Amino acid sequence: MTITQDTLKKNNEAQKDIRTFVMKCGGSTLAALPDAFFEDLQKLQAEGMQPVIVHGGGPAISENLAKLGIETEFVNGLRKTTEPVLDVVEMVLAGSINKQIVRRIQSSGGKALGLSGVDGGLIQAKPVSNHAEVGHVGDVTRIEASIIQGVLDMGYMPIIAPIGIDGDGQRYNINADTAAGAVASHLGASRLIVVTDVPGIMKNVNGVKKVLGTVAVQEIQDMIQTGEIYGGMIPKVKAAIECIQGKVKEVIIVDGSEPSVLSRVLQGEVIGTRIVRM
Repeated sequence: MTITQDTLKKNNEAQKDIRTFVMKCGGSTLAALPDAFFEDLQKLQAEGMQPVIVHGGGPAISENLAKLGIETEFVNGLRKTTEPVLDVVEMVLAGSINKQIVRRIQSSGGKALGLSGVDGGLIQAKPVSNHAEVGHVGDVTRIEASIIQGVLDMGYMPIIAPIGIDGDGQRYNINADTAAGAVASHLGASRLIVVTDVPGIMKNVNGVKKVLGTVAVQEIQDMIQTGEIYGGMIPKVKAAIECIQGKVKEVIIVDGSEPSVLSRVLQGEVIGTRIVRM
């Protein structure tokens, strides 16, 4: 039997989809994760998996803005980003938090390389539609996936800070969940793992809180309307929904403090909540 180039390409893409996964995590969550989480990540890398991490860092940005006496405000959940605010956003995300993650992975024996979305035009962006209200906040227009793939091919985990850039050199503050979804989609990854500090989406069943194993996007929106999802869980699930774009078919919300949580999820164990597109 003759194997065509198209068949080889499809087989390679299928293998990449199995091995490569994108993980999104907030900066404060990452800082609180136990060493065992990073040891699990290193084990996966040693076994041939290719993790890609996109991180946020909202609380640390707010803390540094306060220290510098720079006012900050939010408009419909988006941080109003003036040039002075953007300088701090870049300093915190691409600097301290990004390198903290790299250090922790390397201390666990893994190999990691920190990147900003500005590097090589990795995350290309344009202003959001209400930019007059929110300033330099951006929507992703393109991910230069070849850069990420190149880092993976060298044997390193890409650790990506969500700062975008346009053709004129203007920087943009990009929502980390939006950036993670775009990265996963452009890489061709079908699933994205959101590591947080909750066991998943909770629902009251006869007065007892239970974790929903699988839920569709429309069900989540309905549960927000009825009040079944409330409080601090609302931004978490909305952020996860933002990740379902392009080729991303499912987002899995897991508690990072669970033992070997990444390995178990990737082996098919039902942990946390799977949000699926339906």
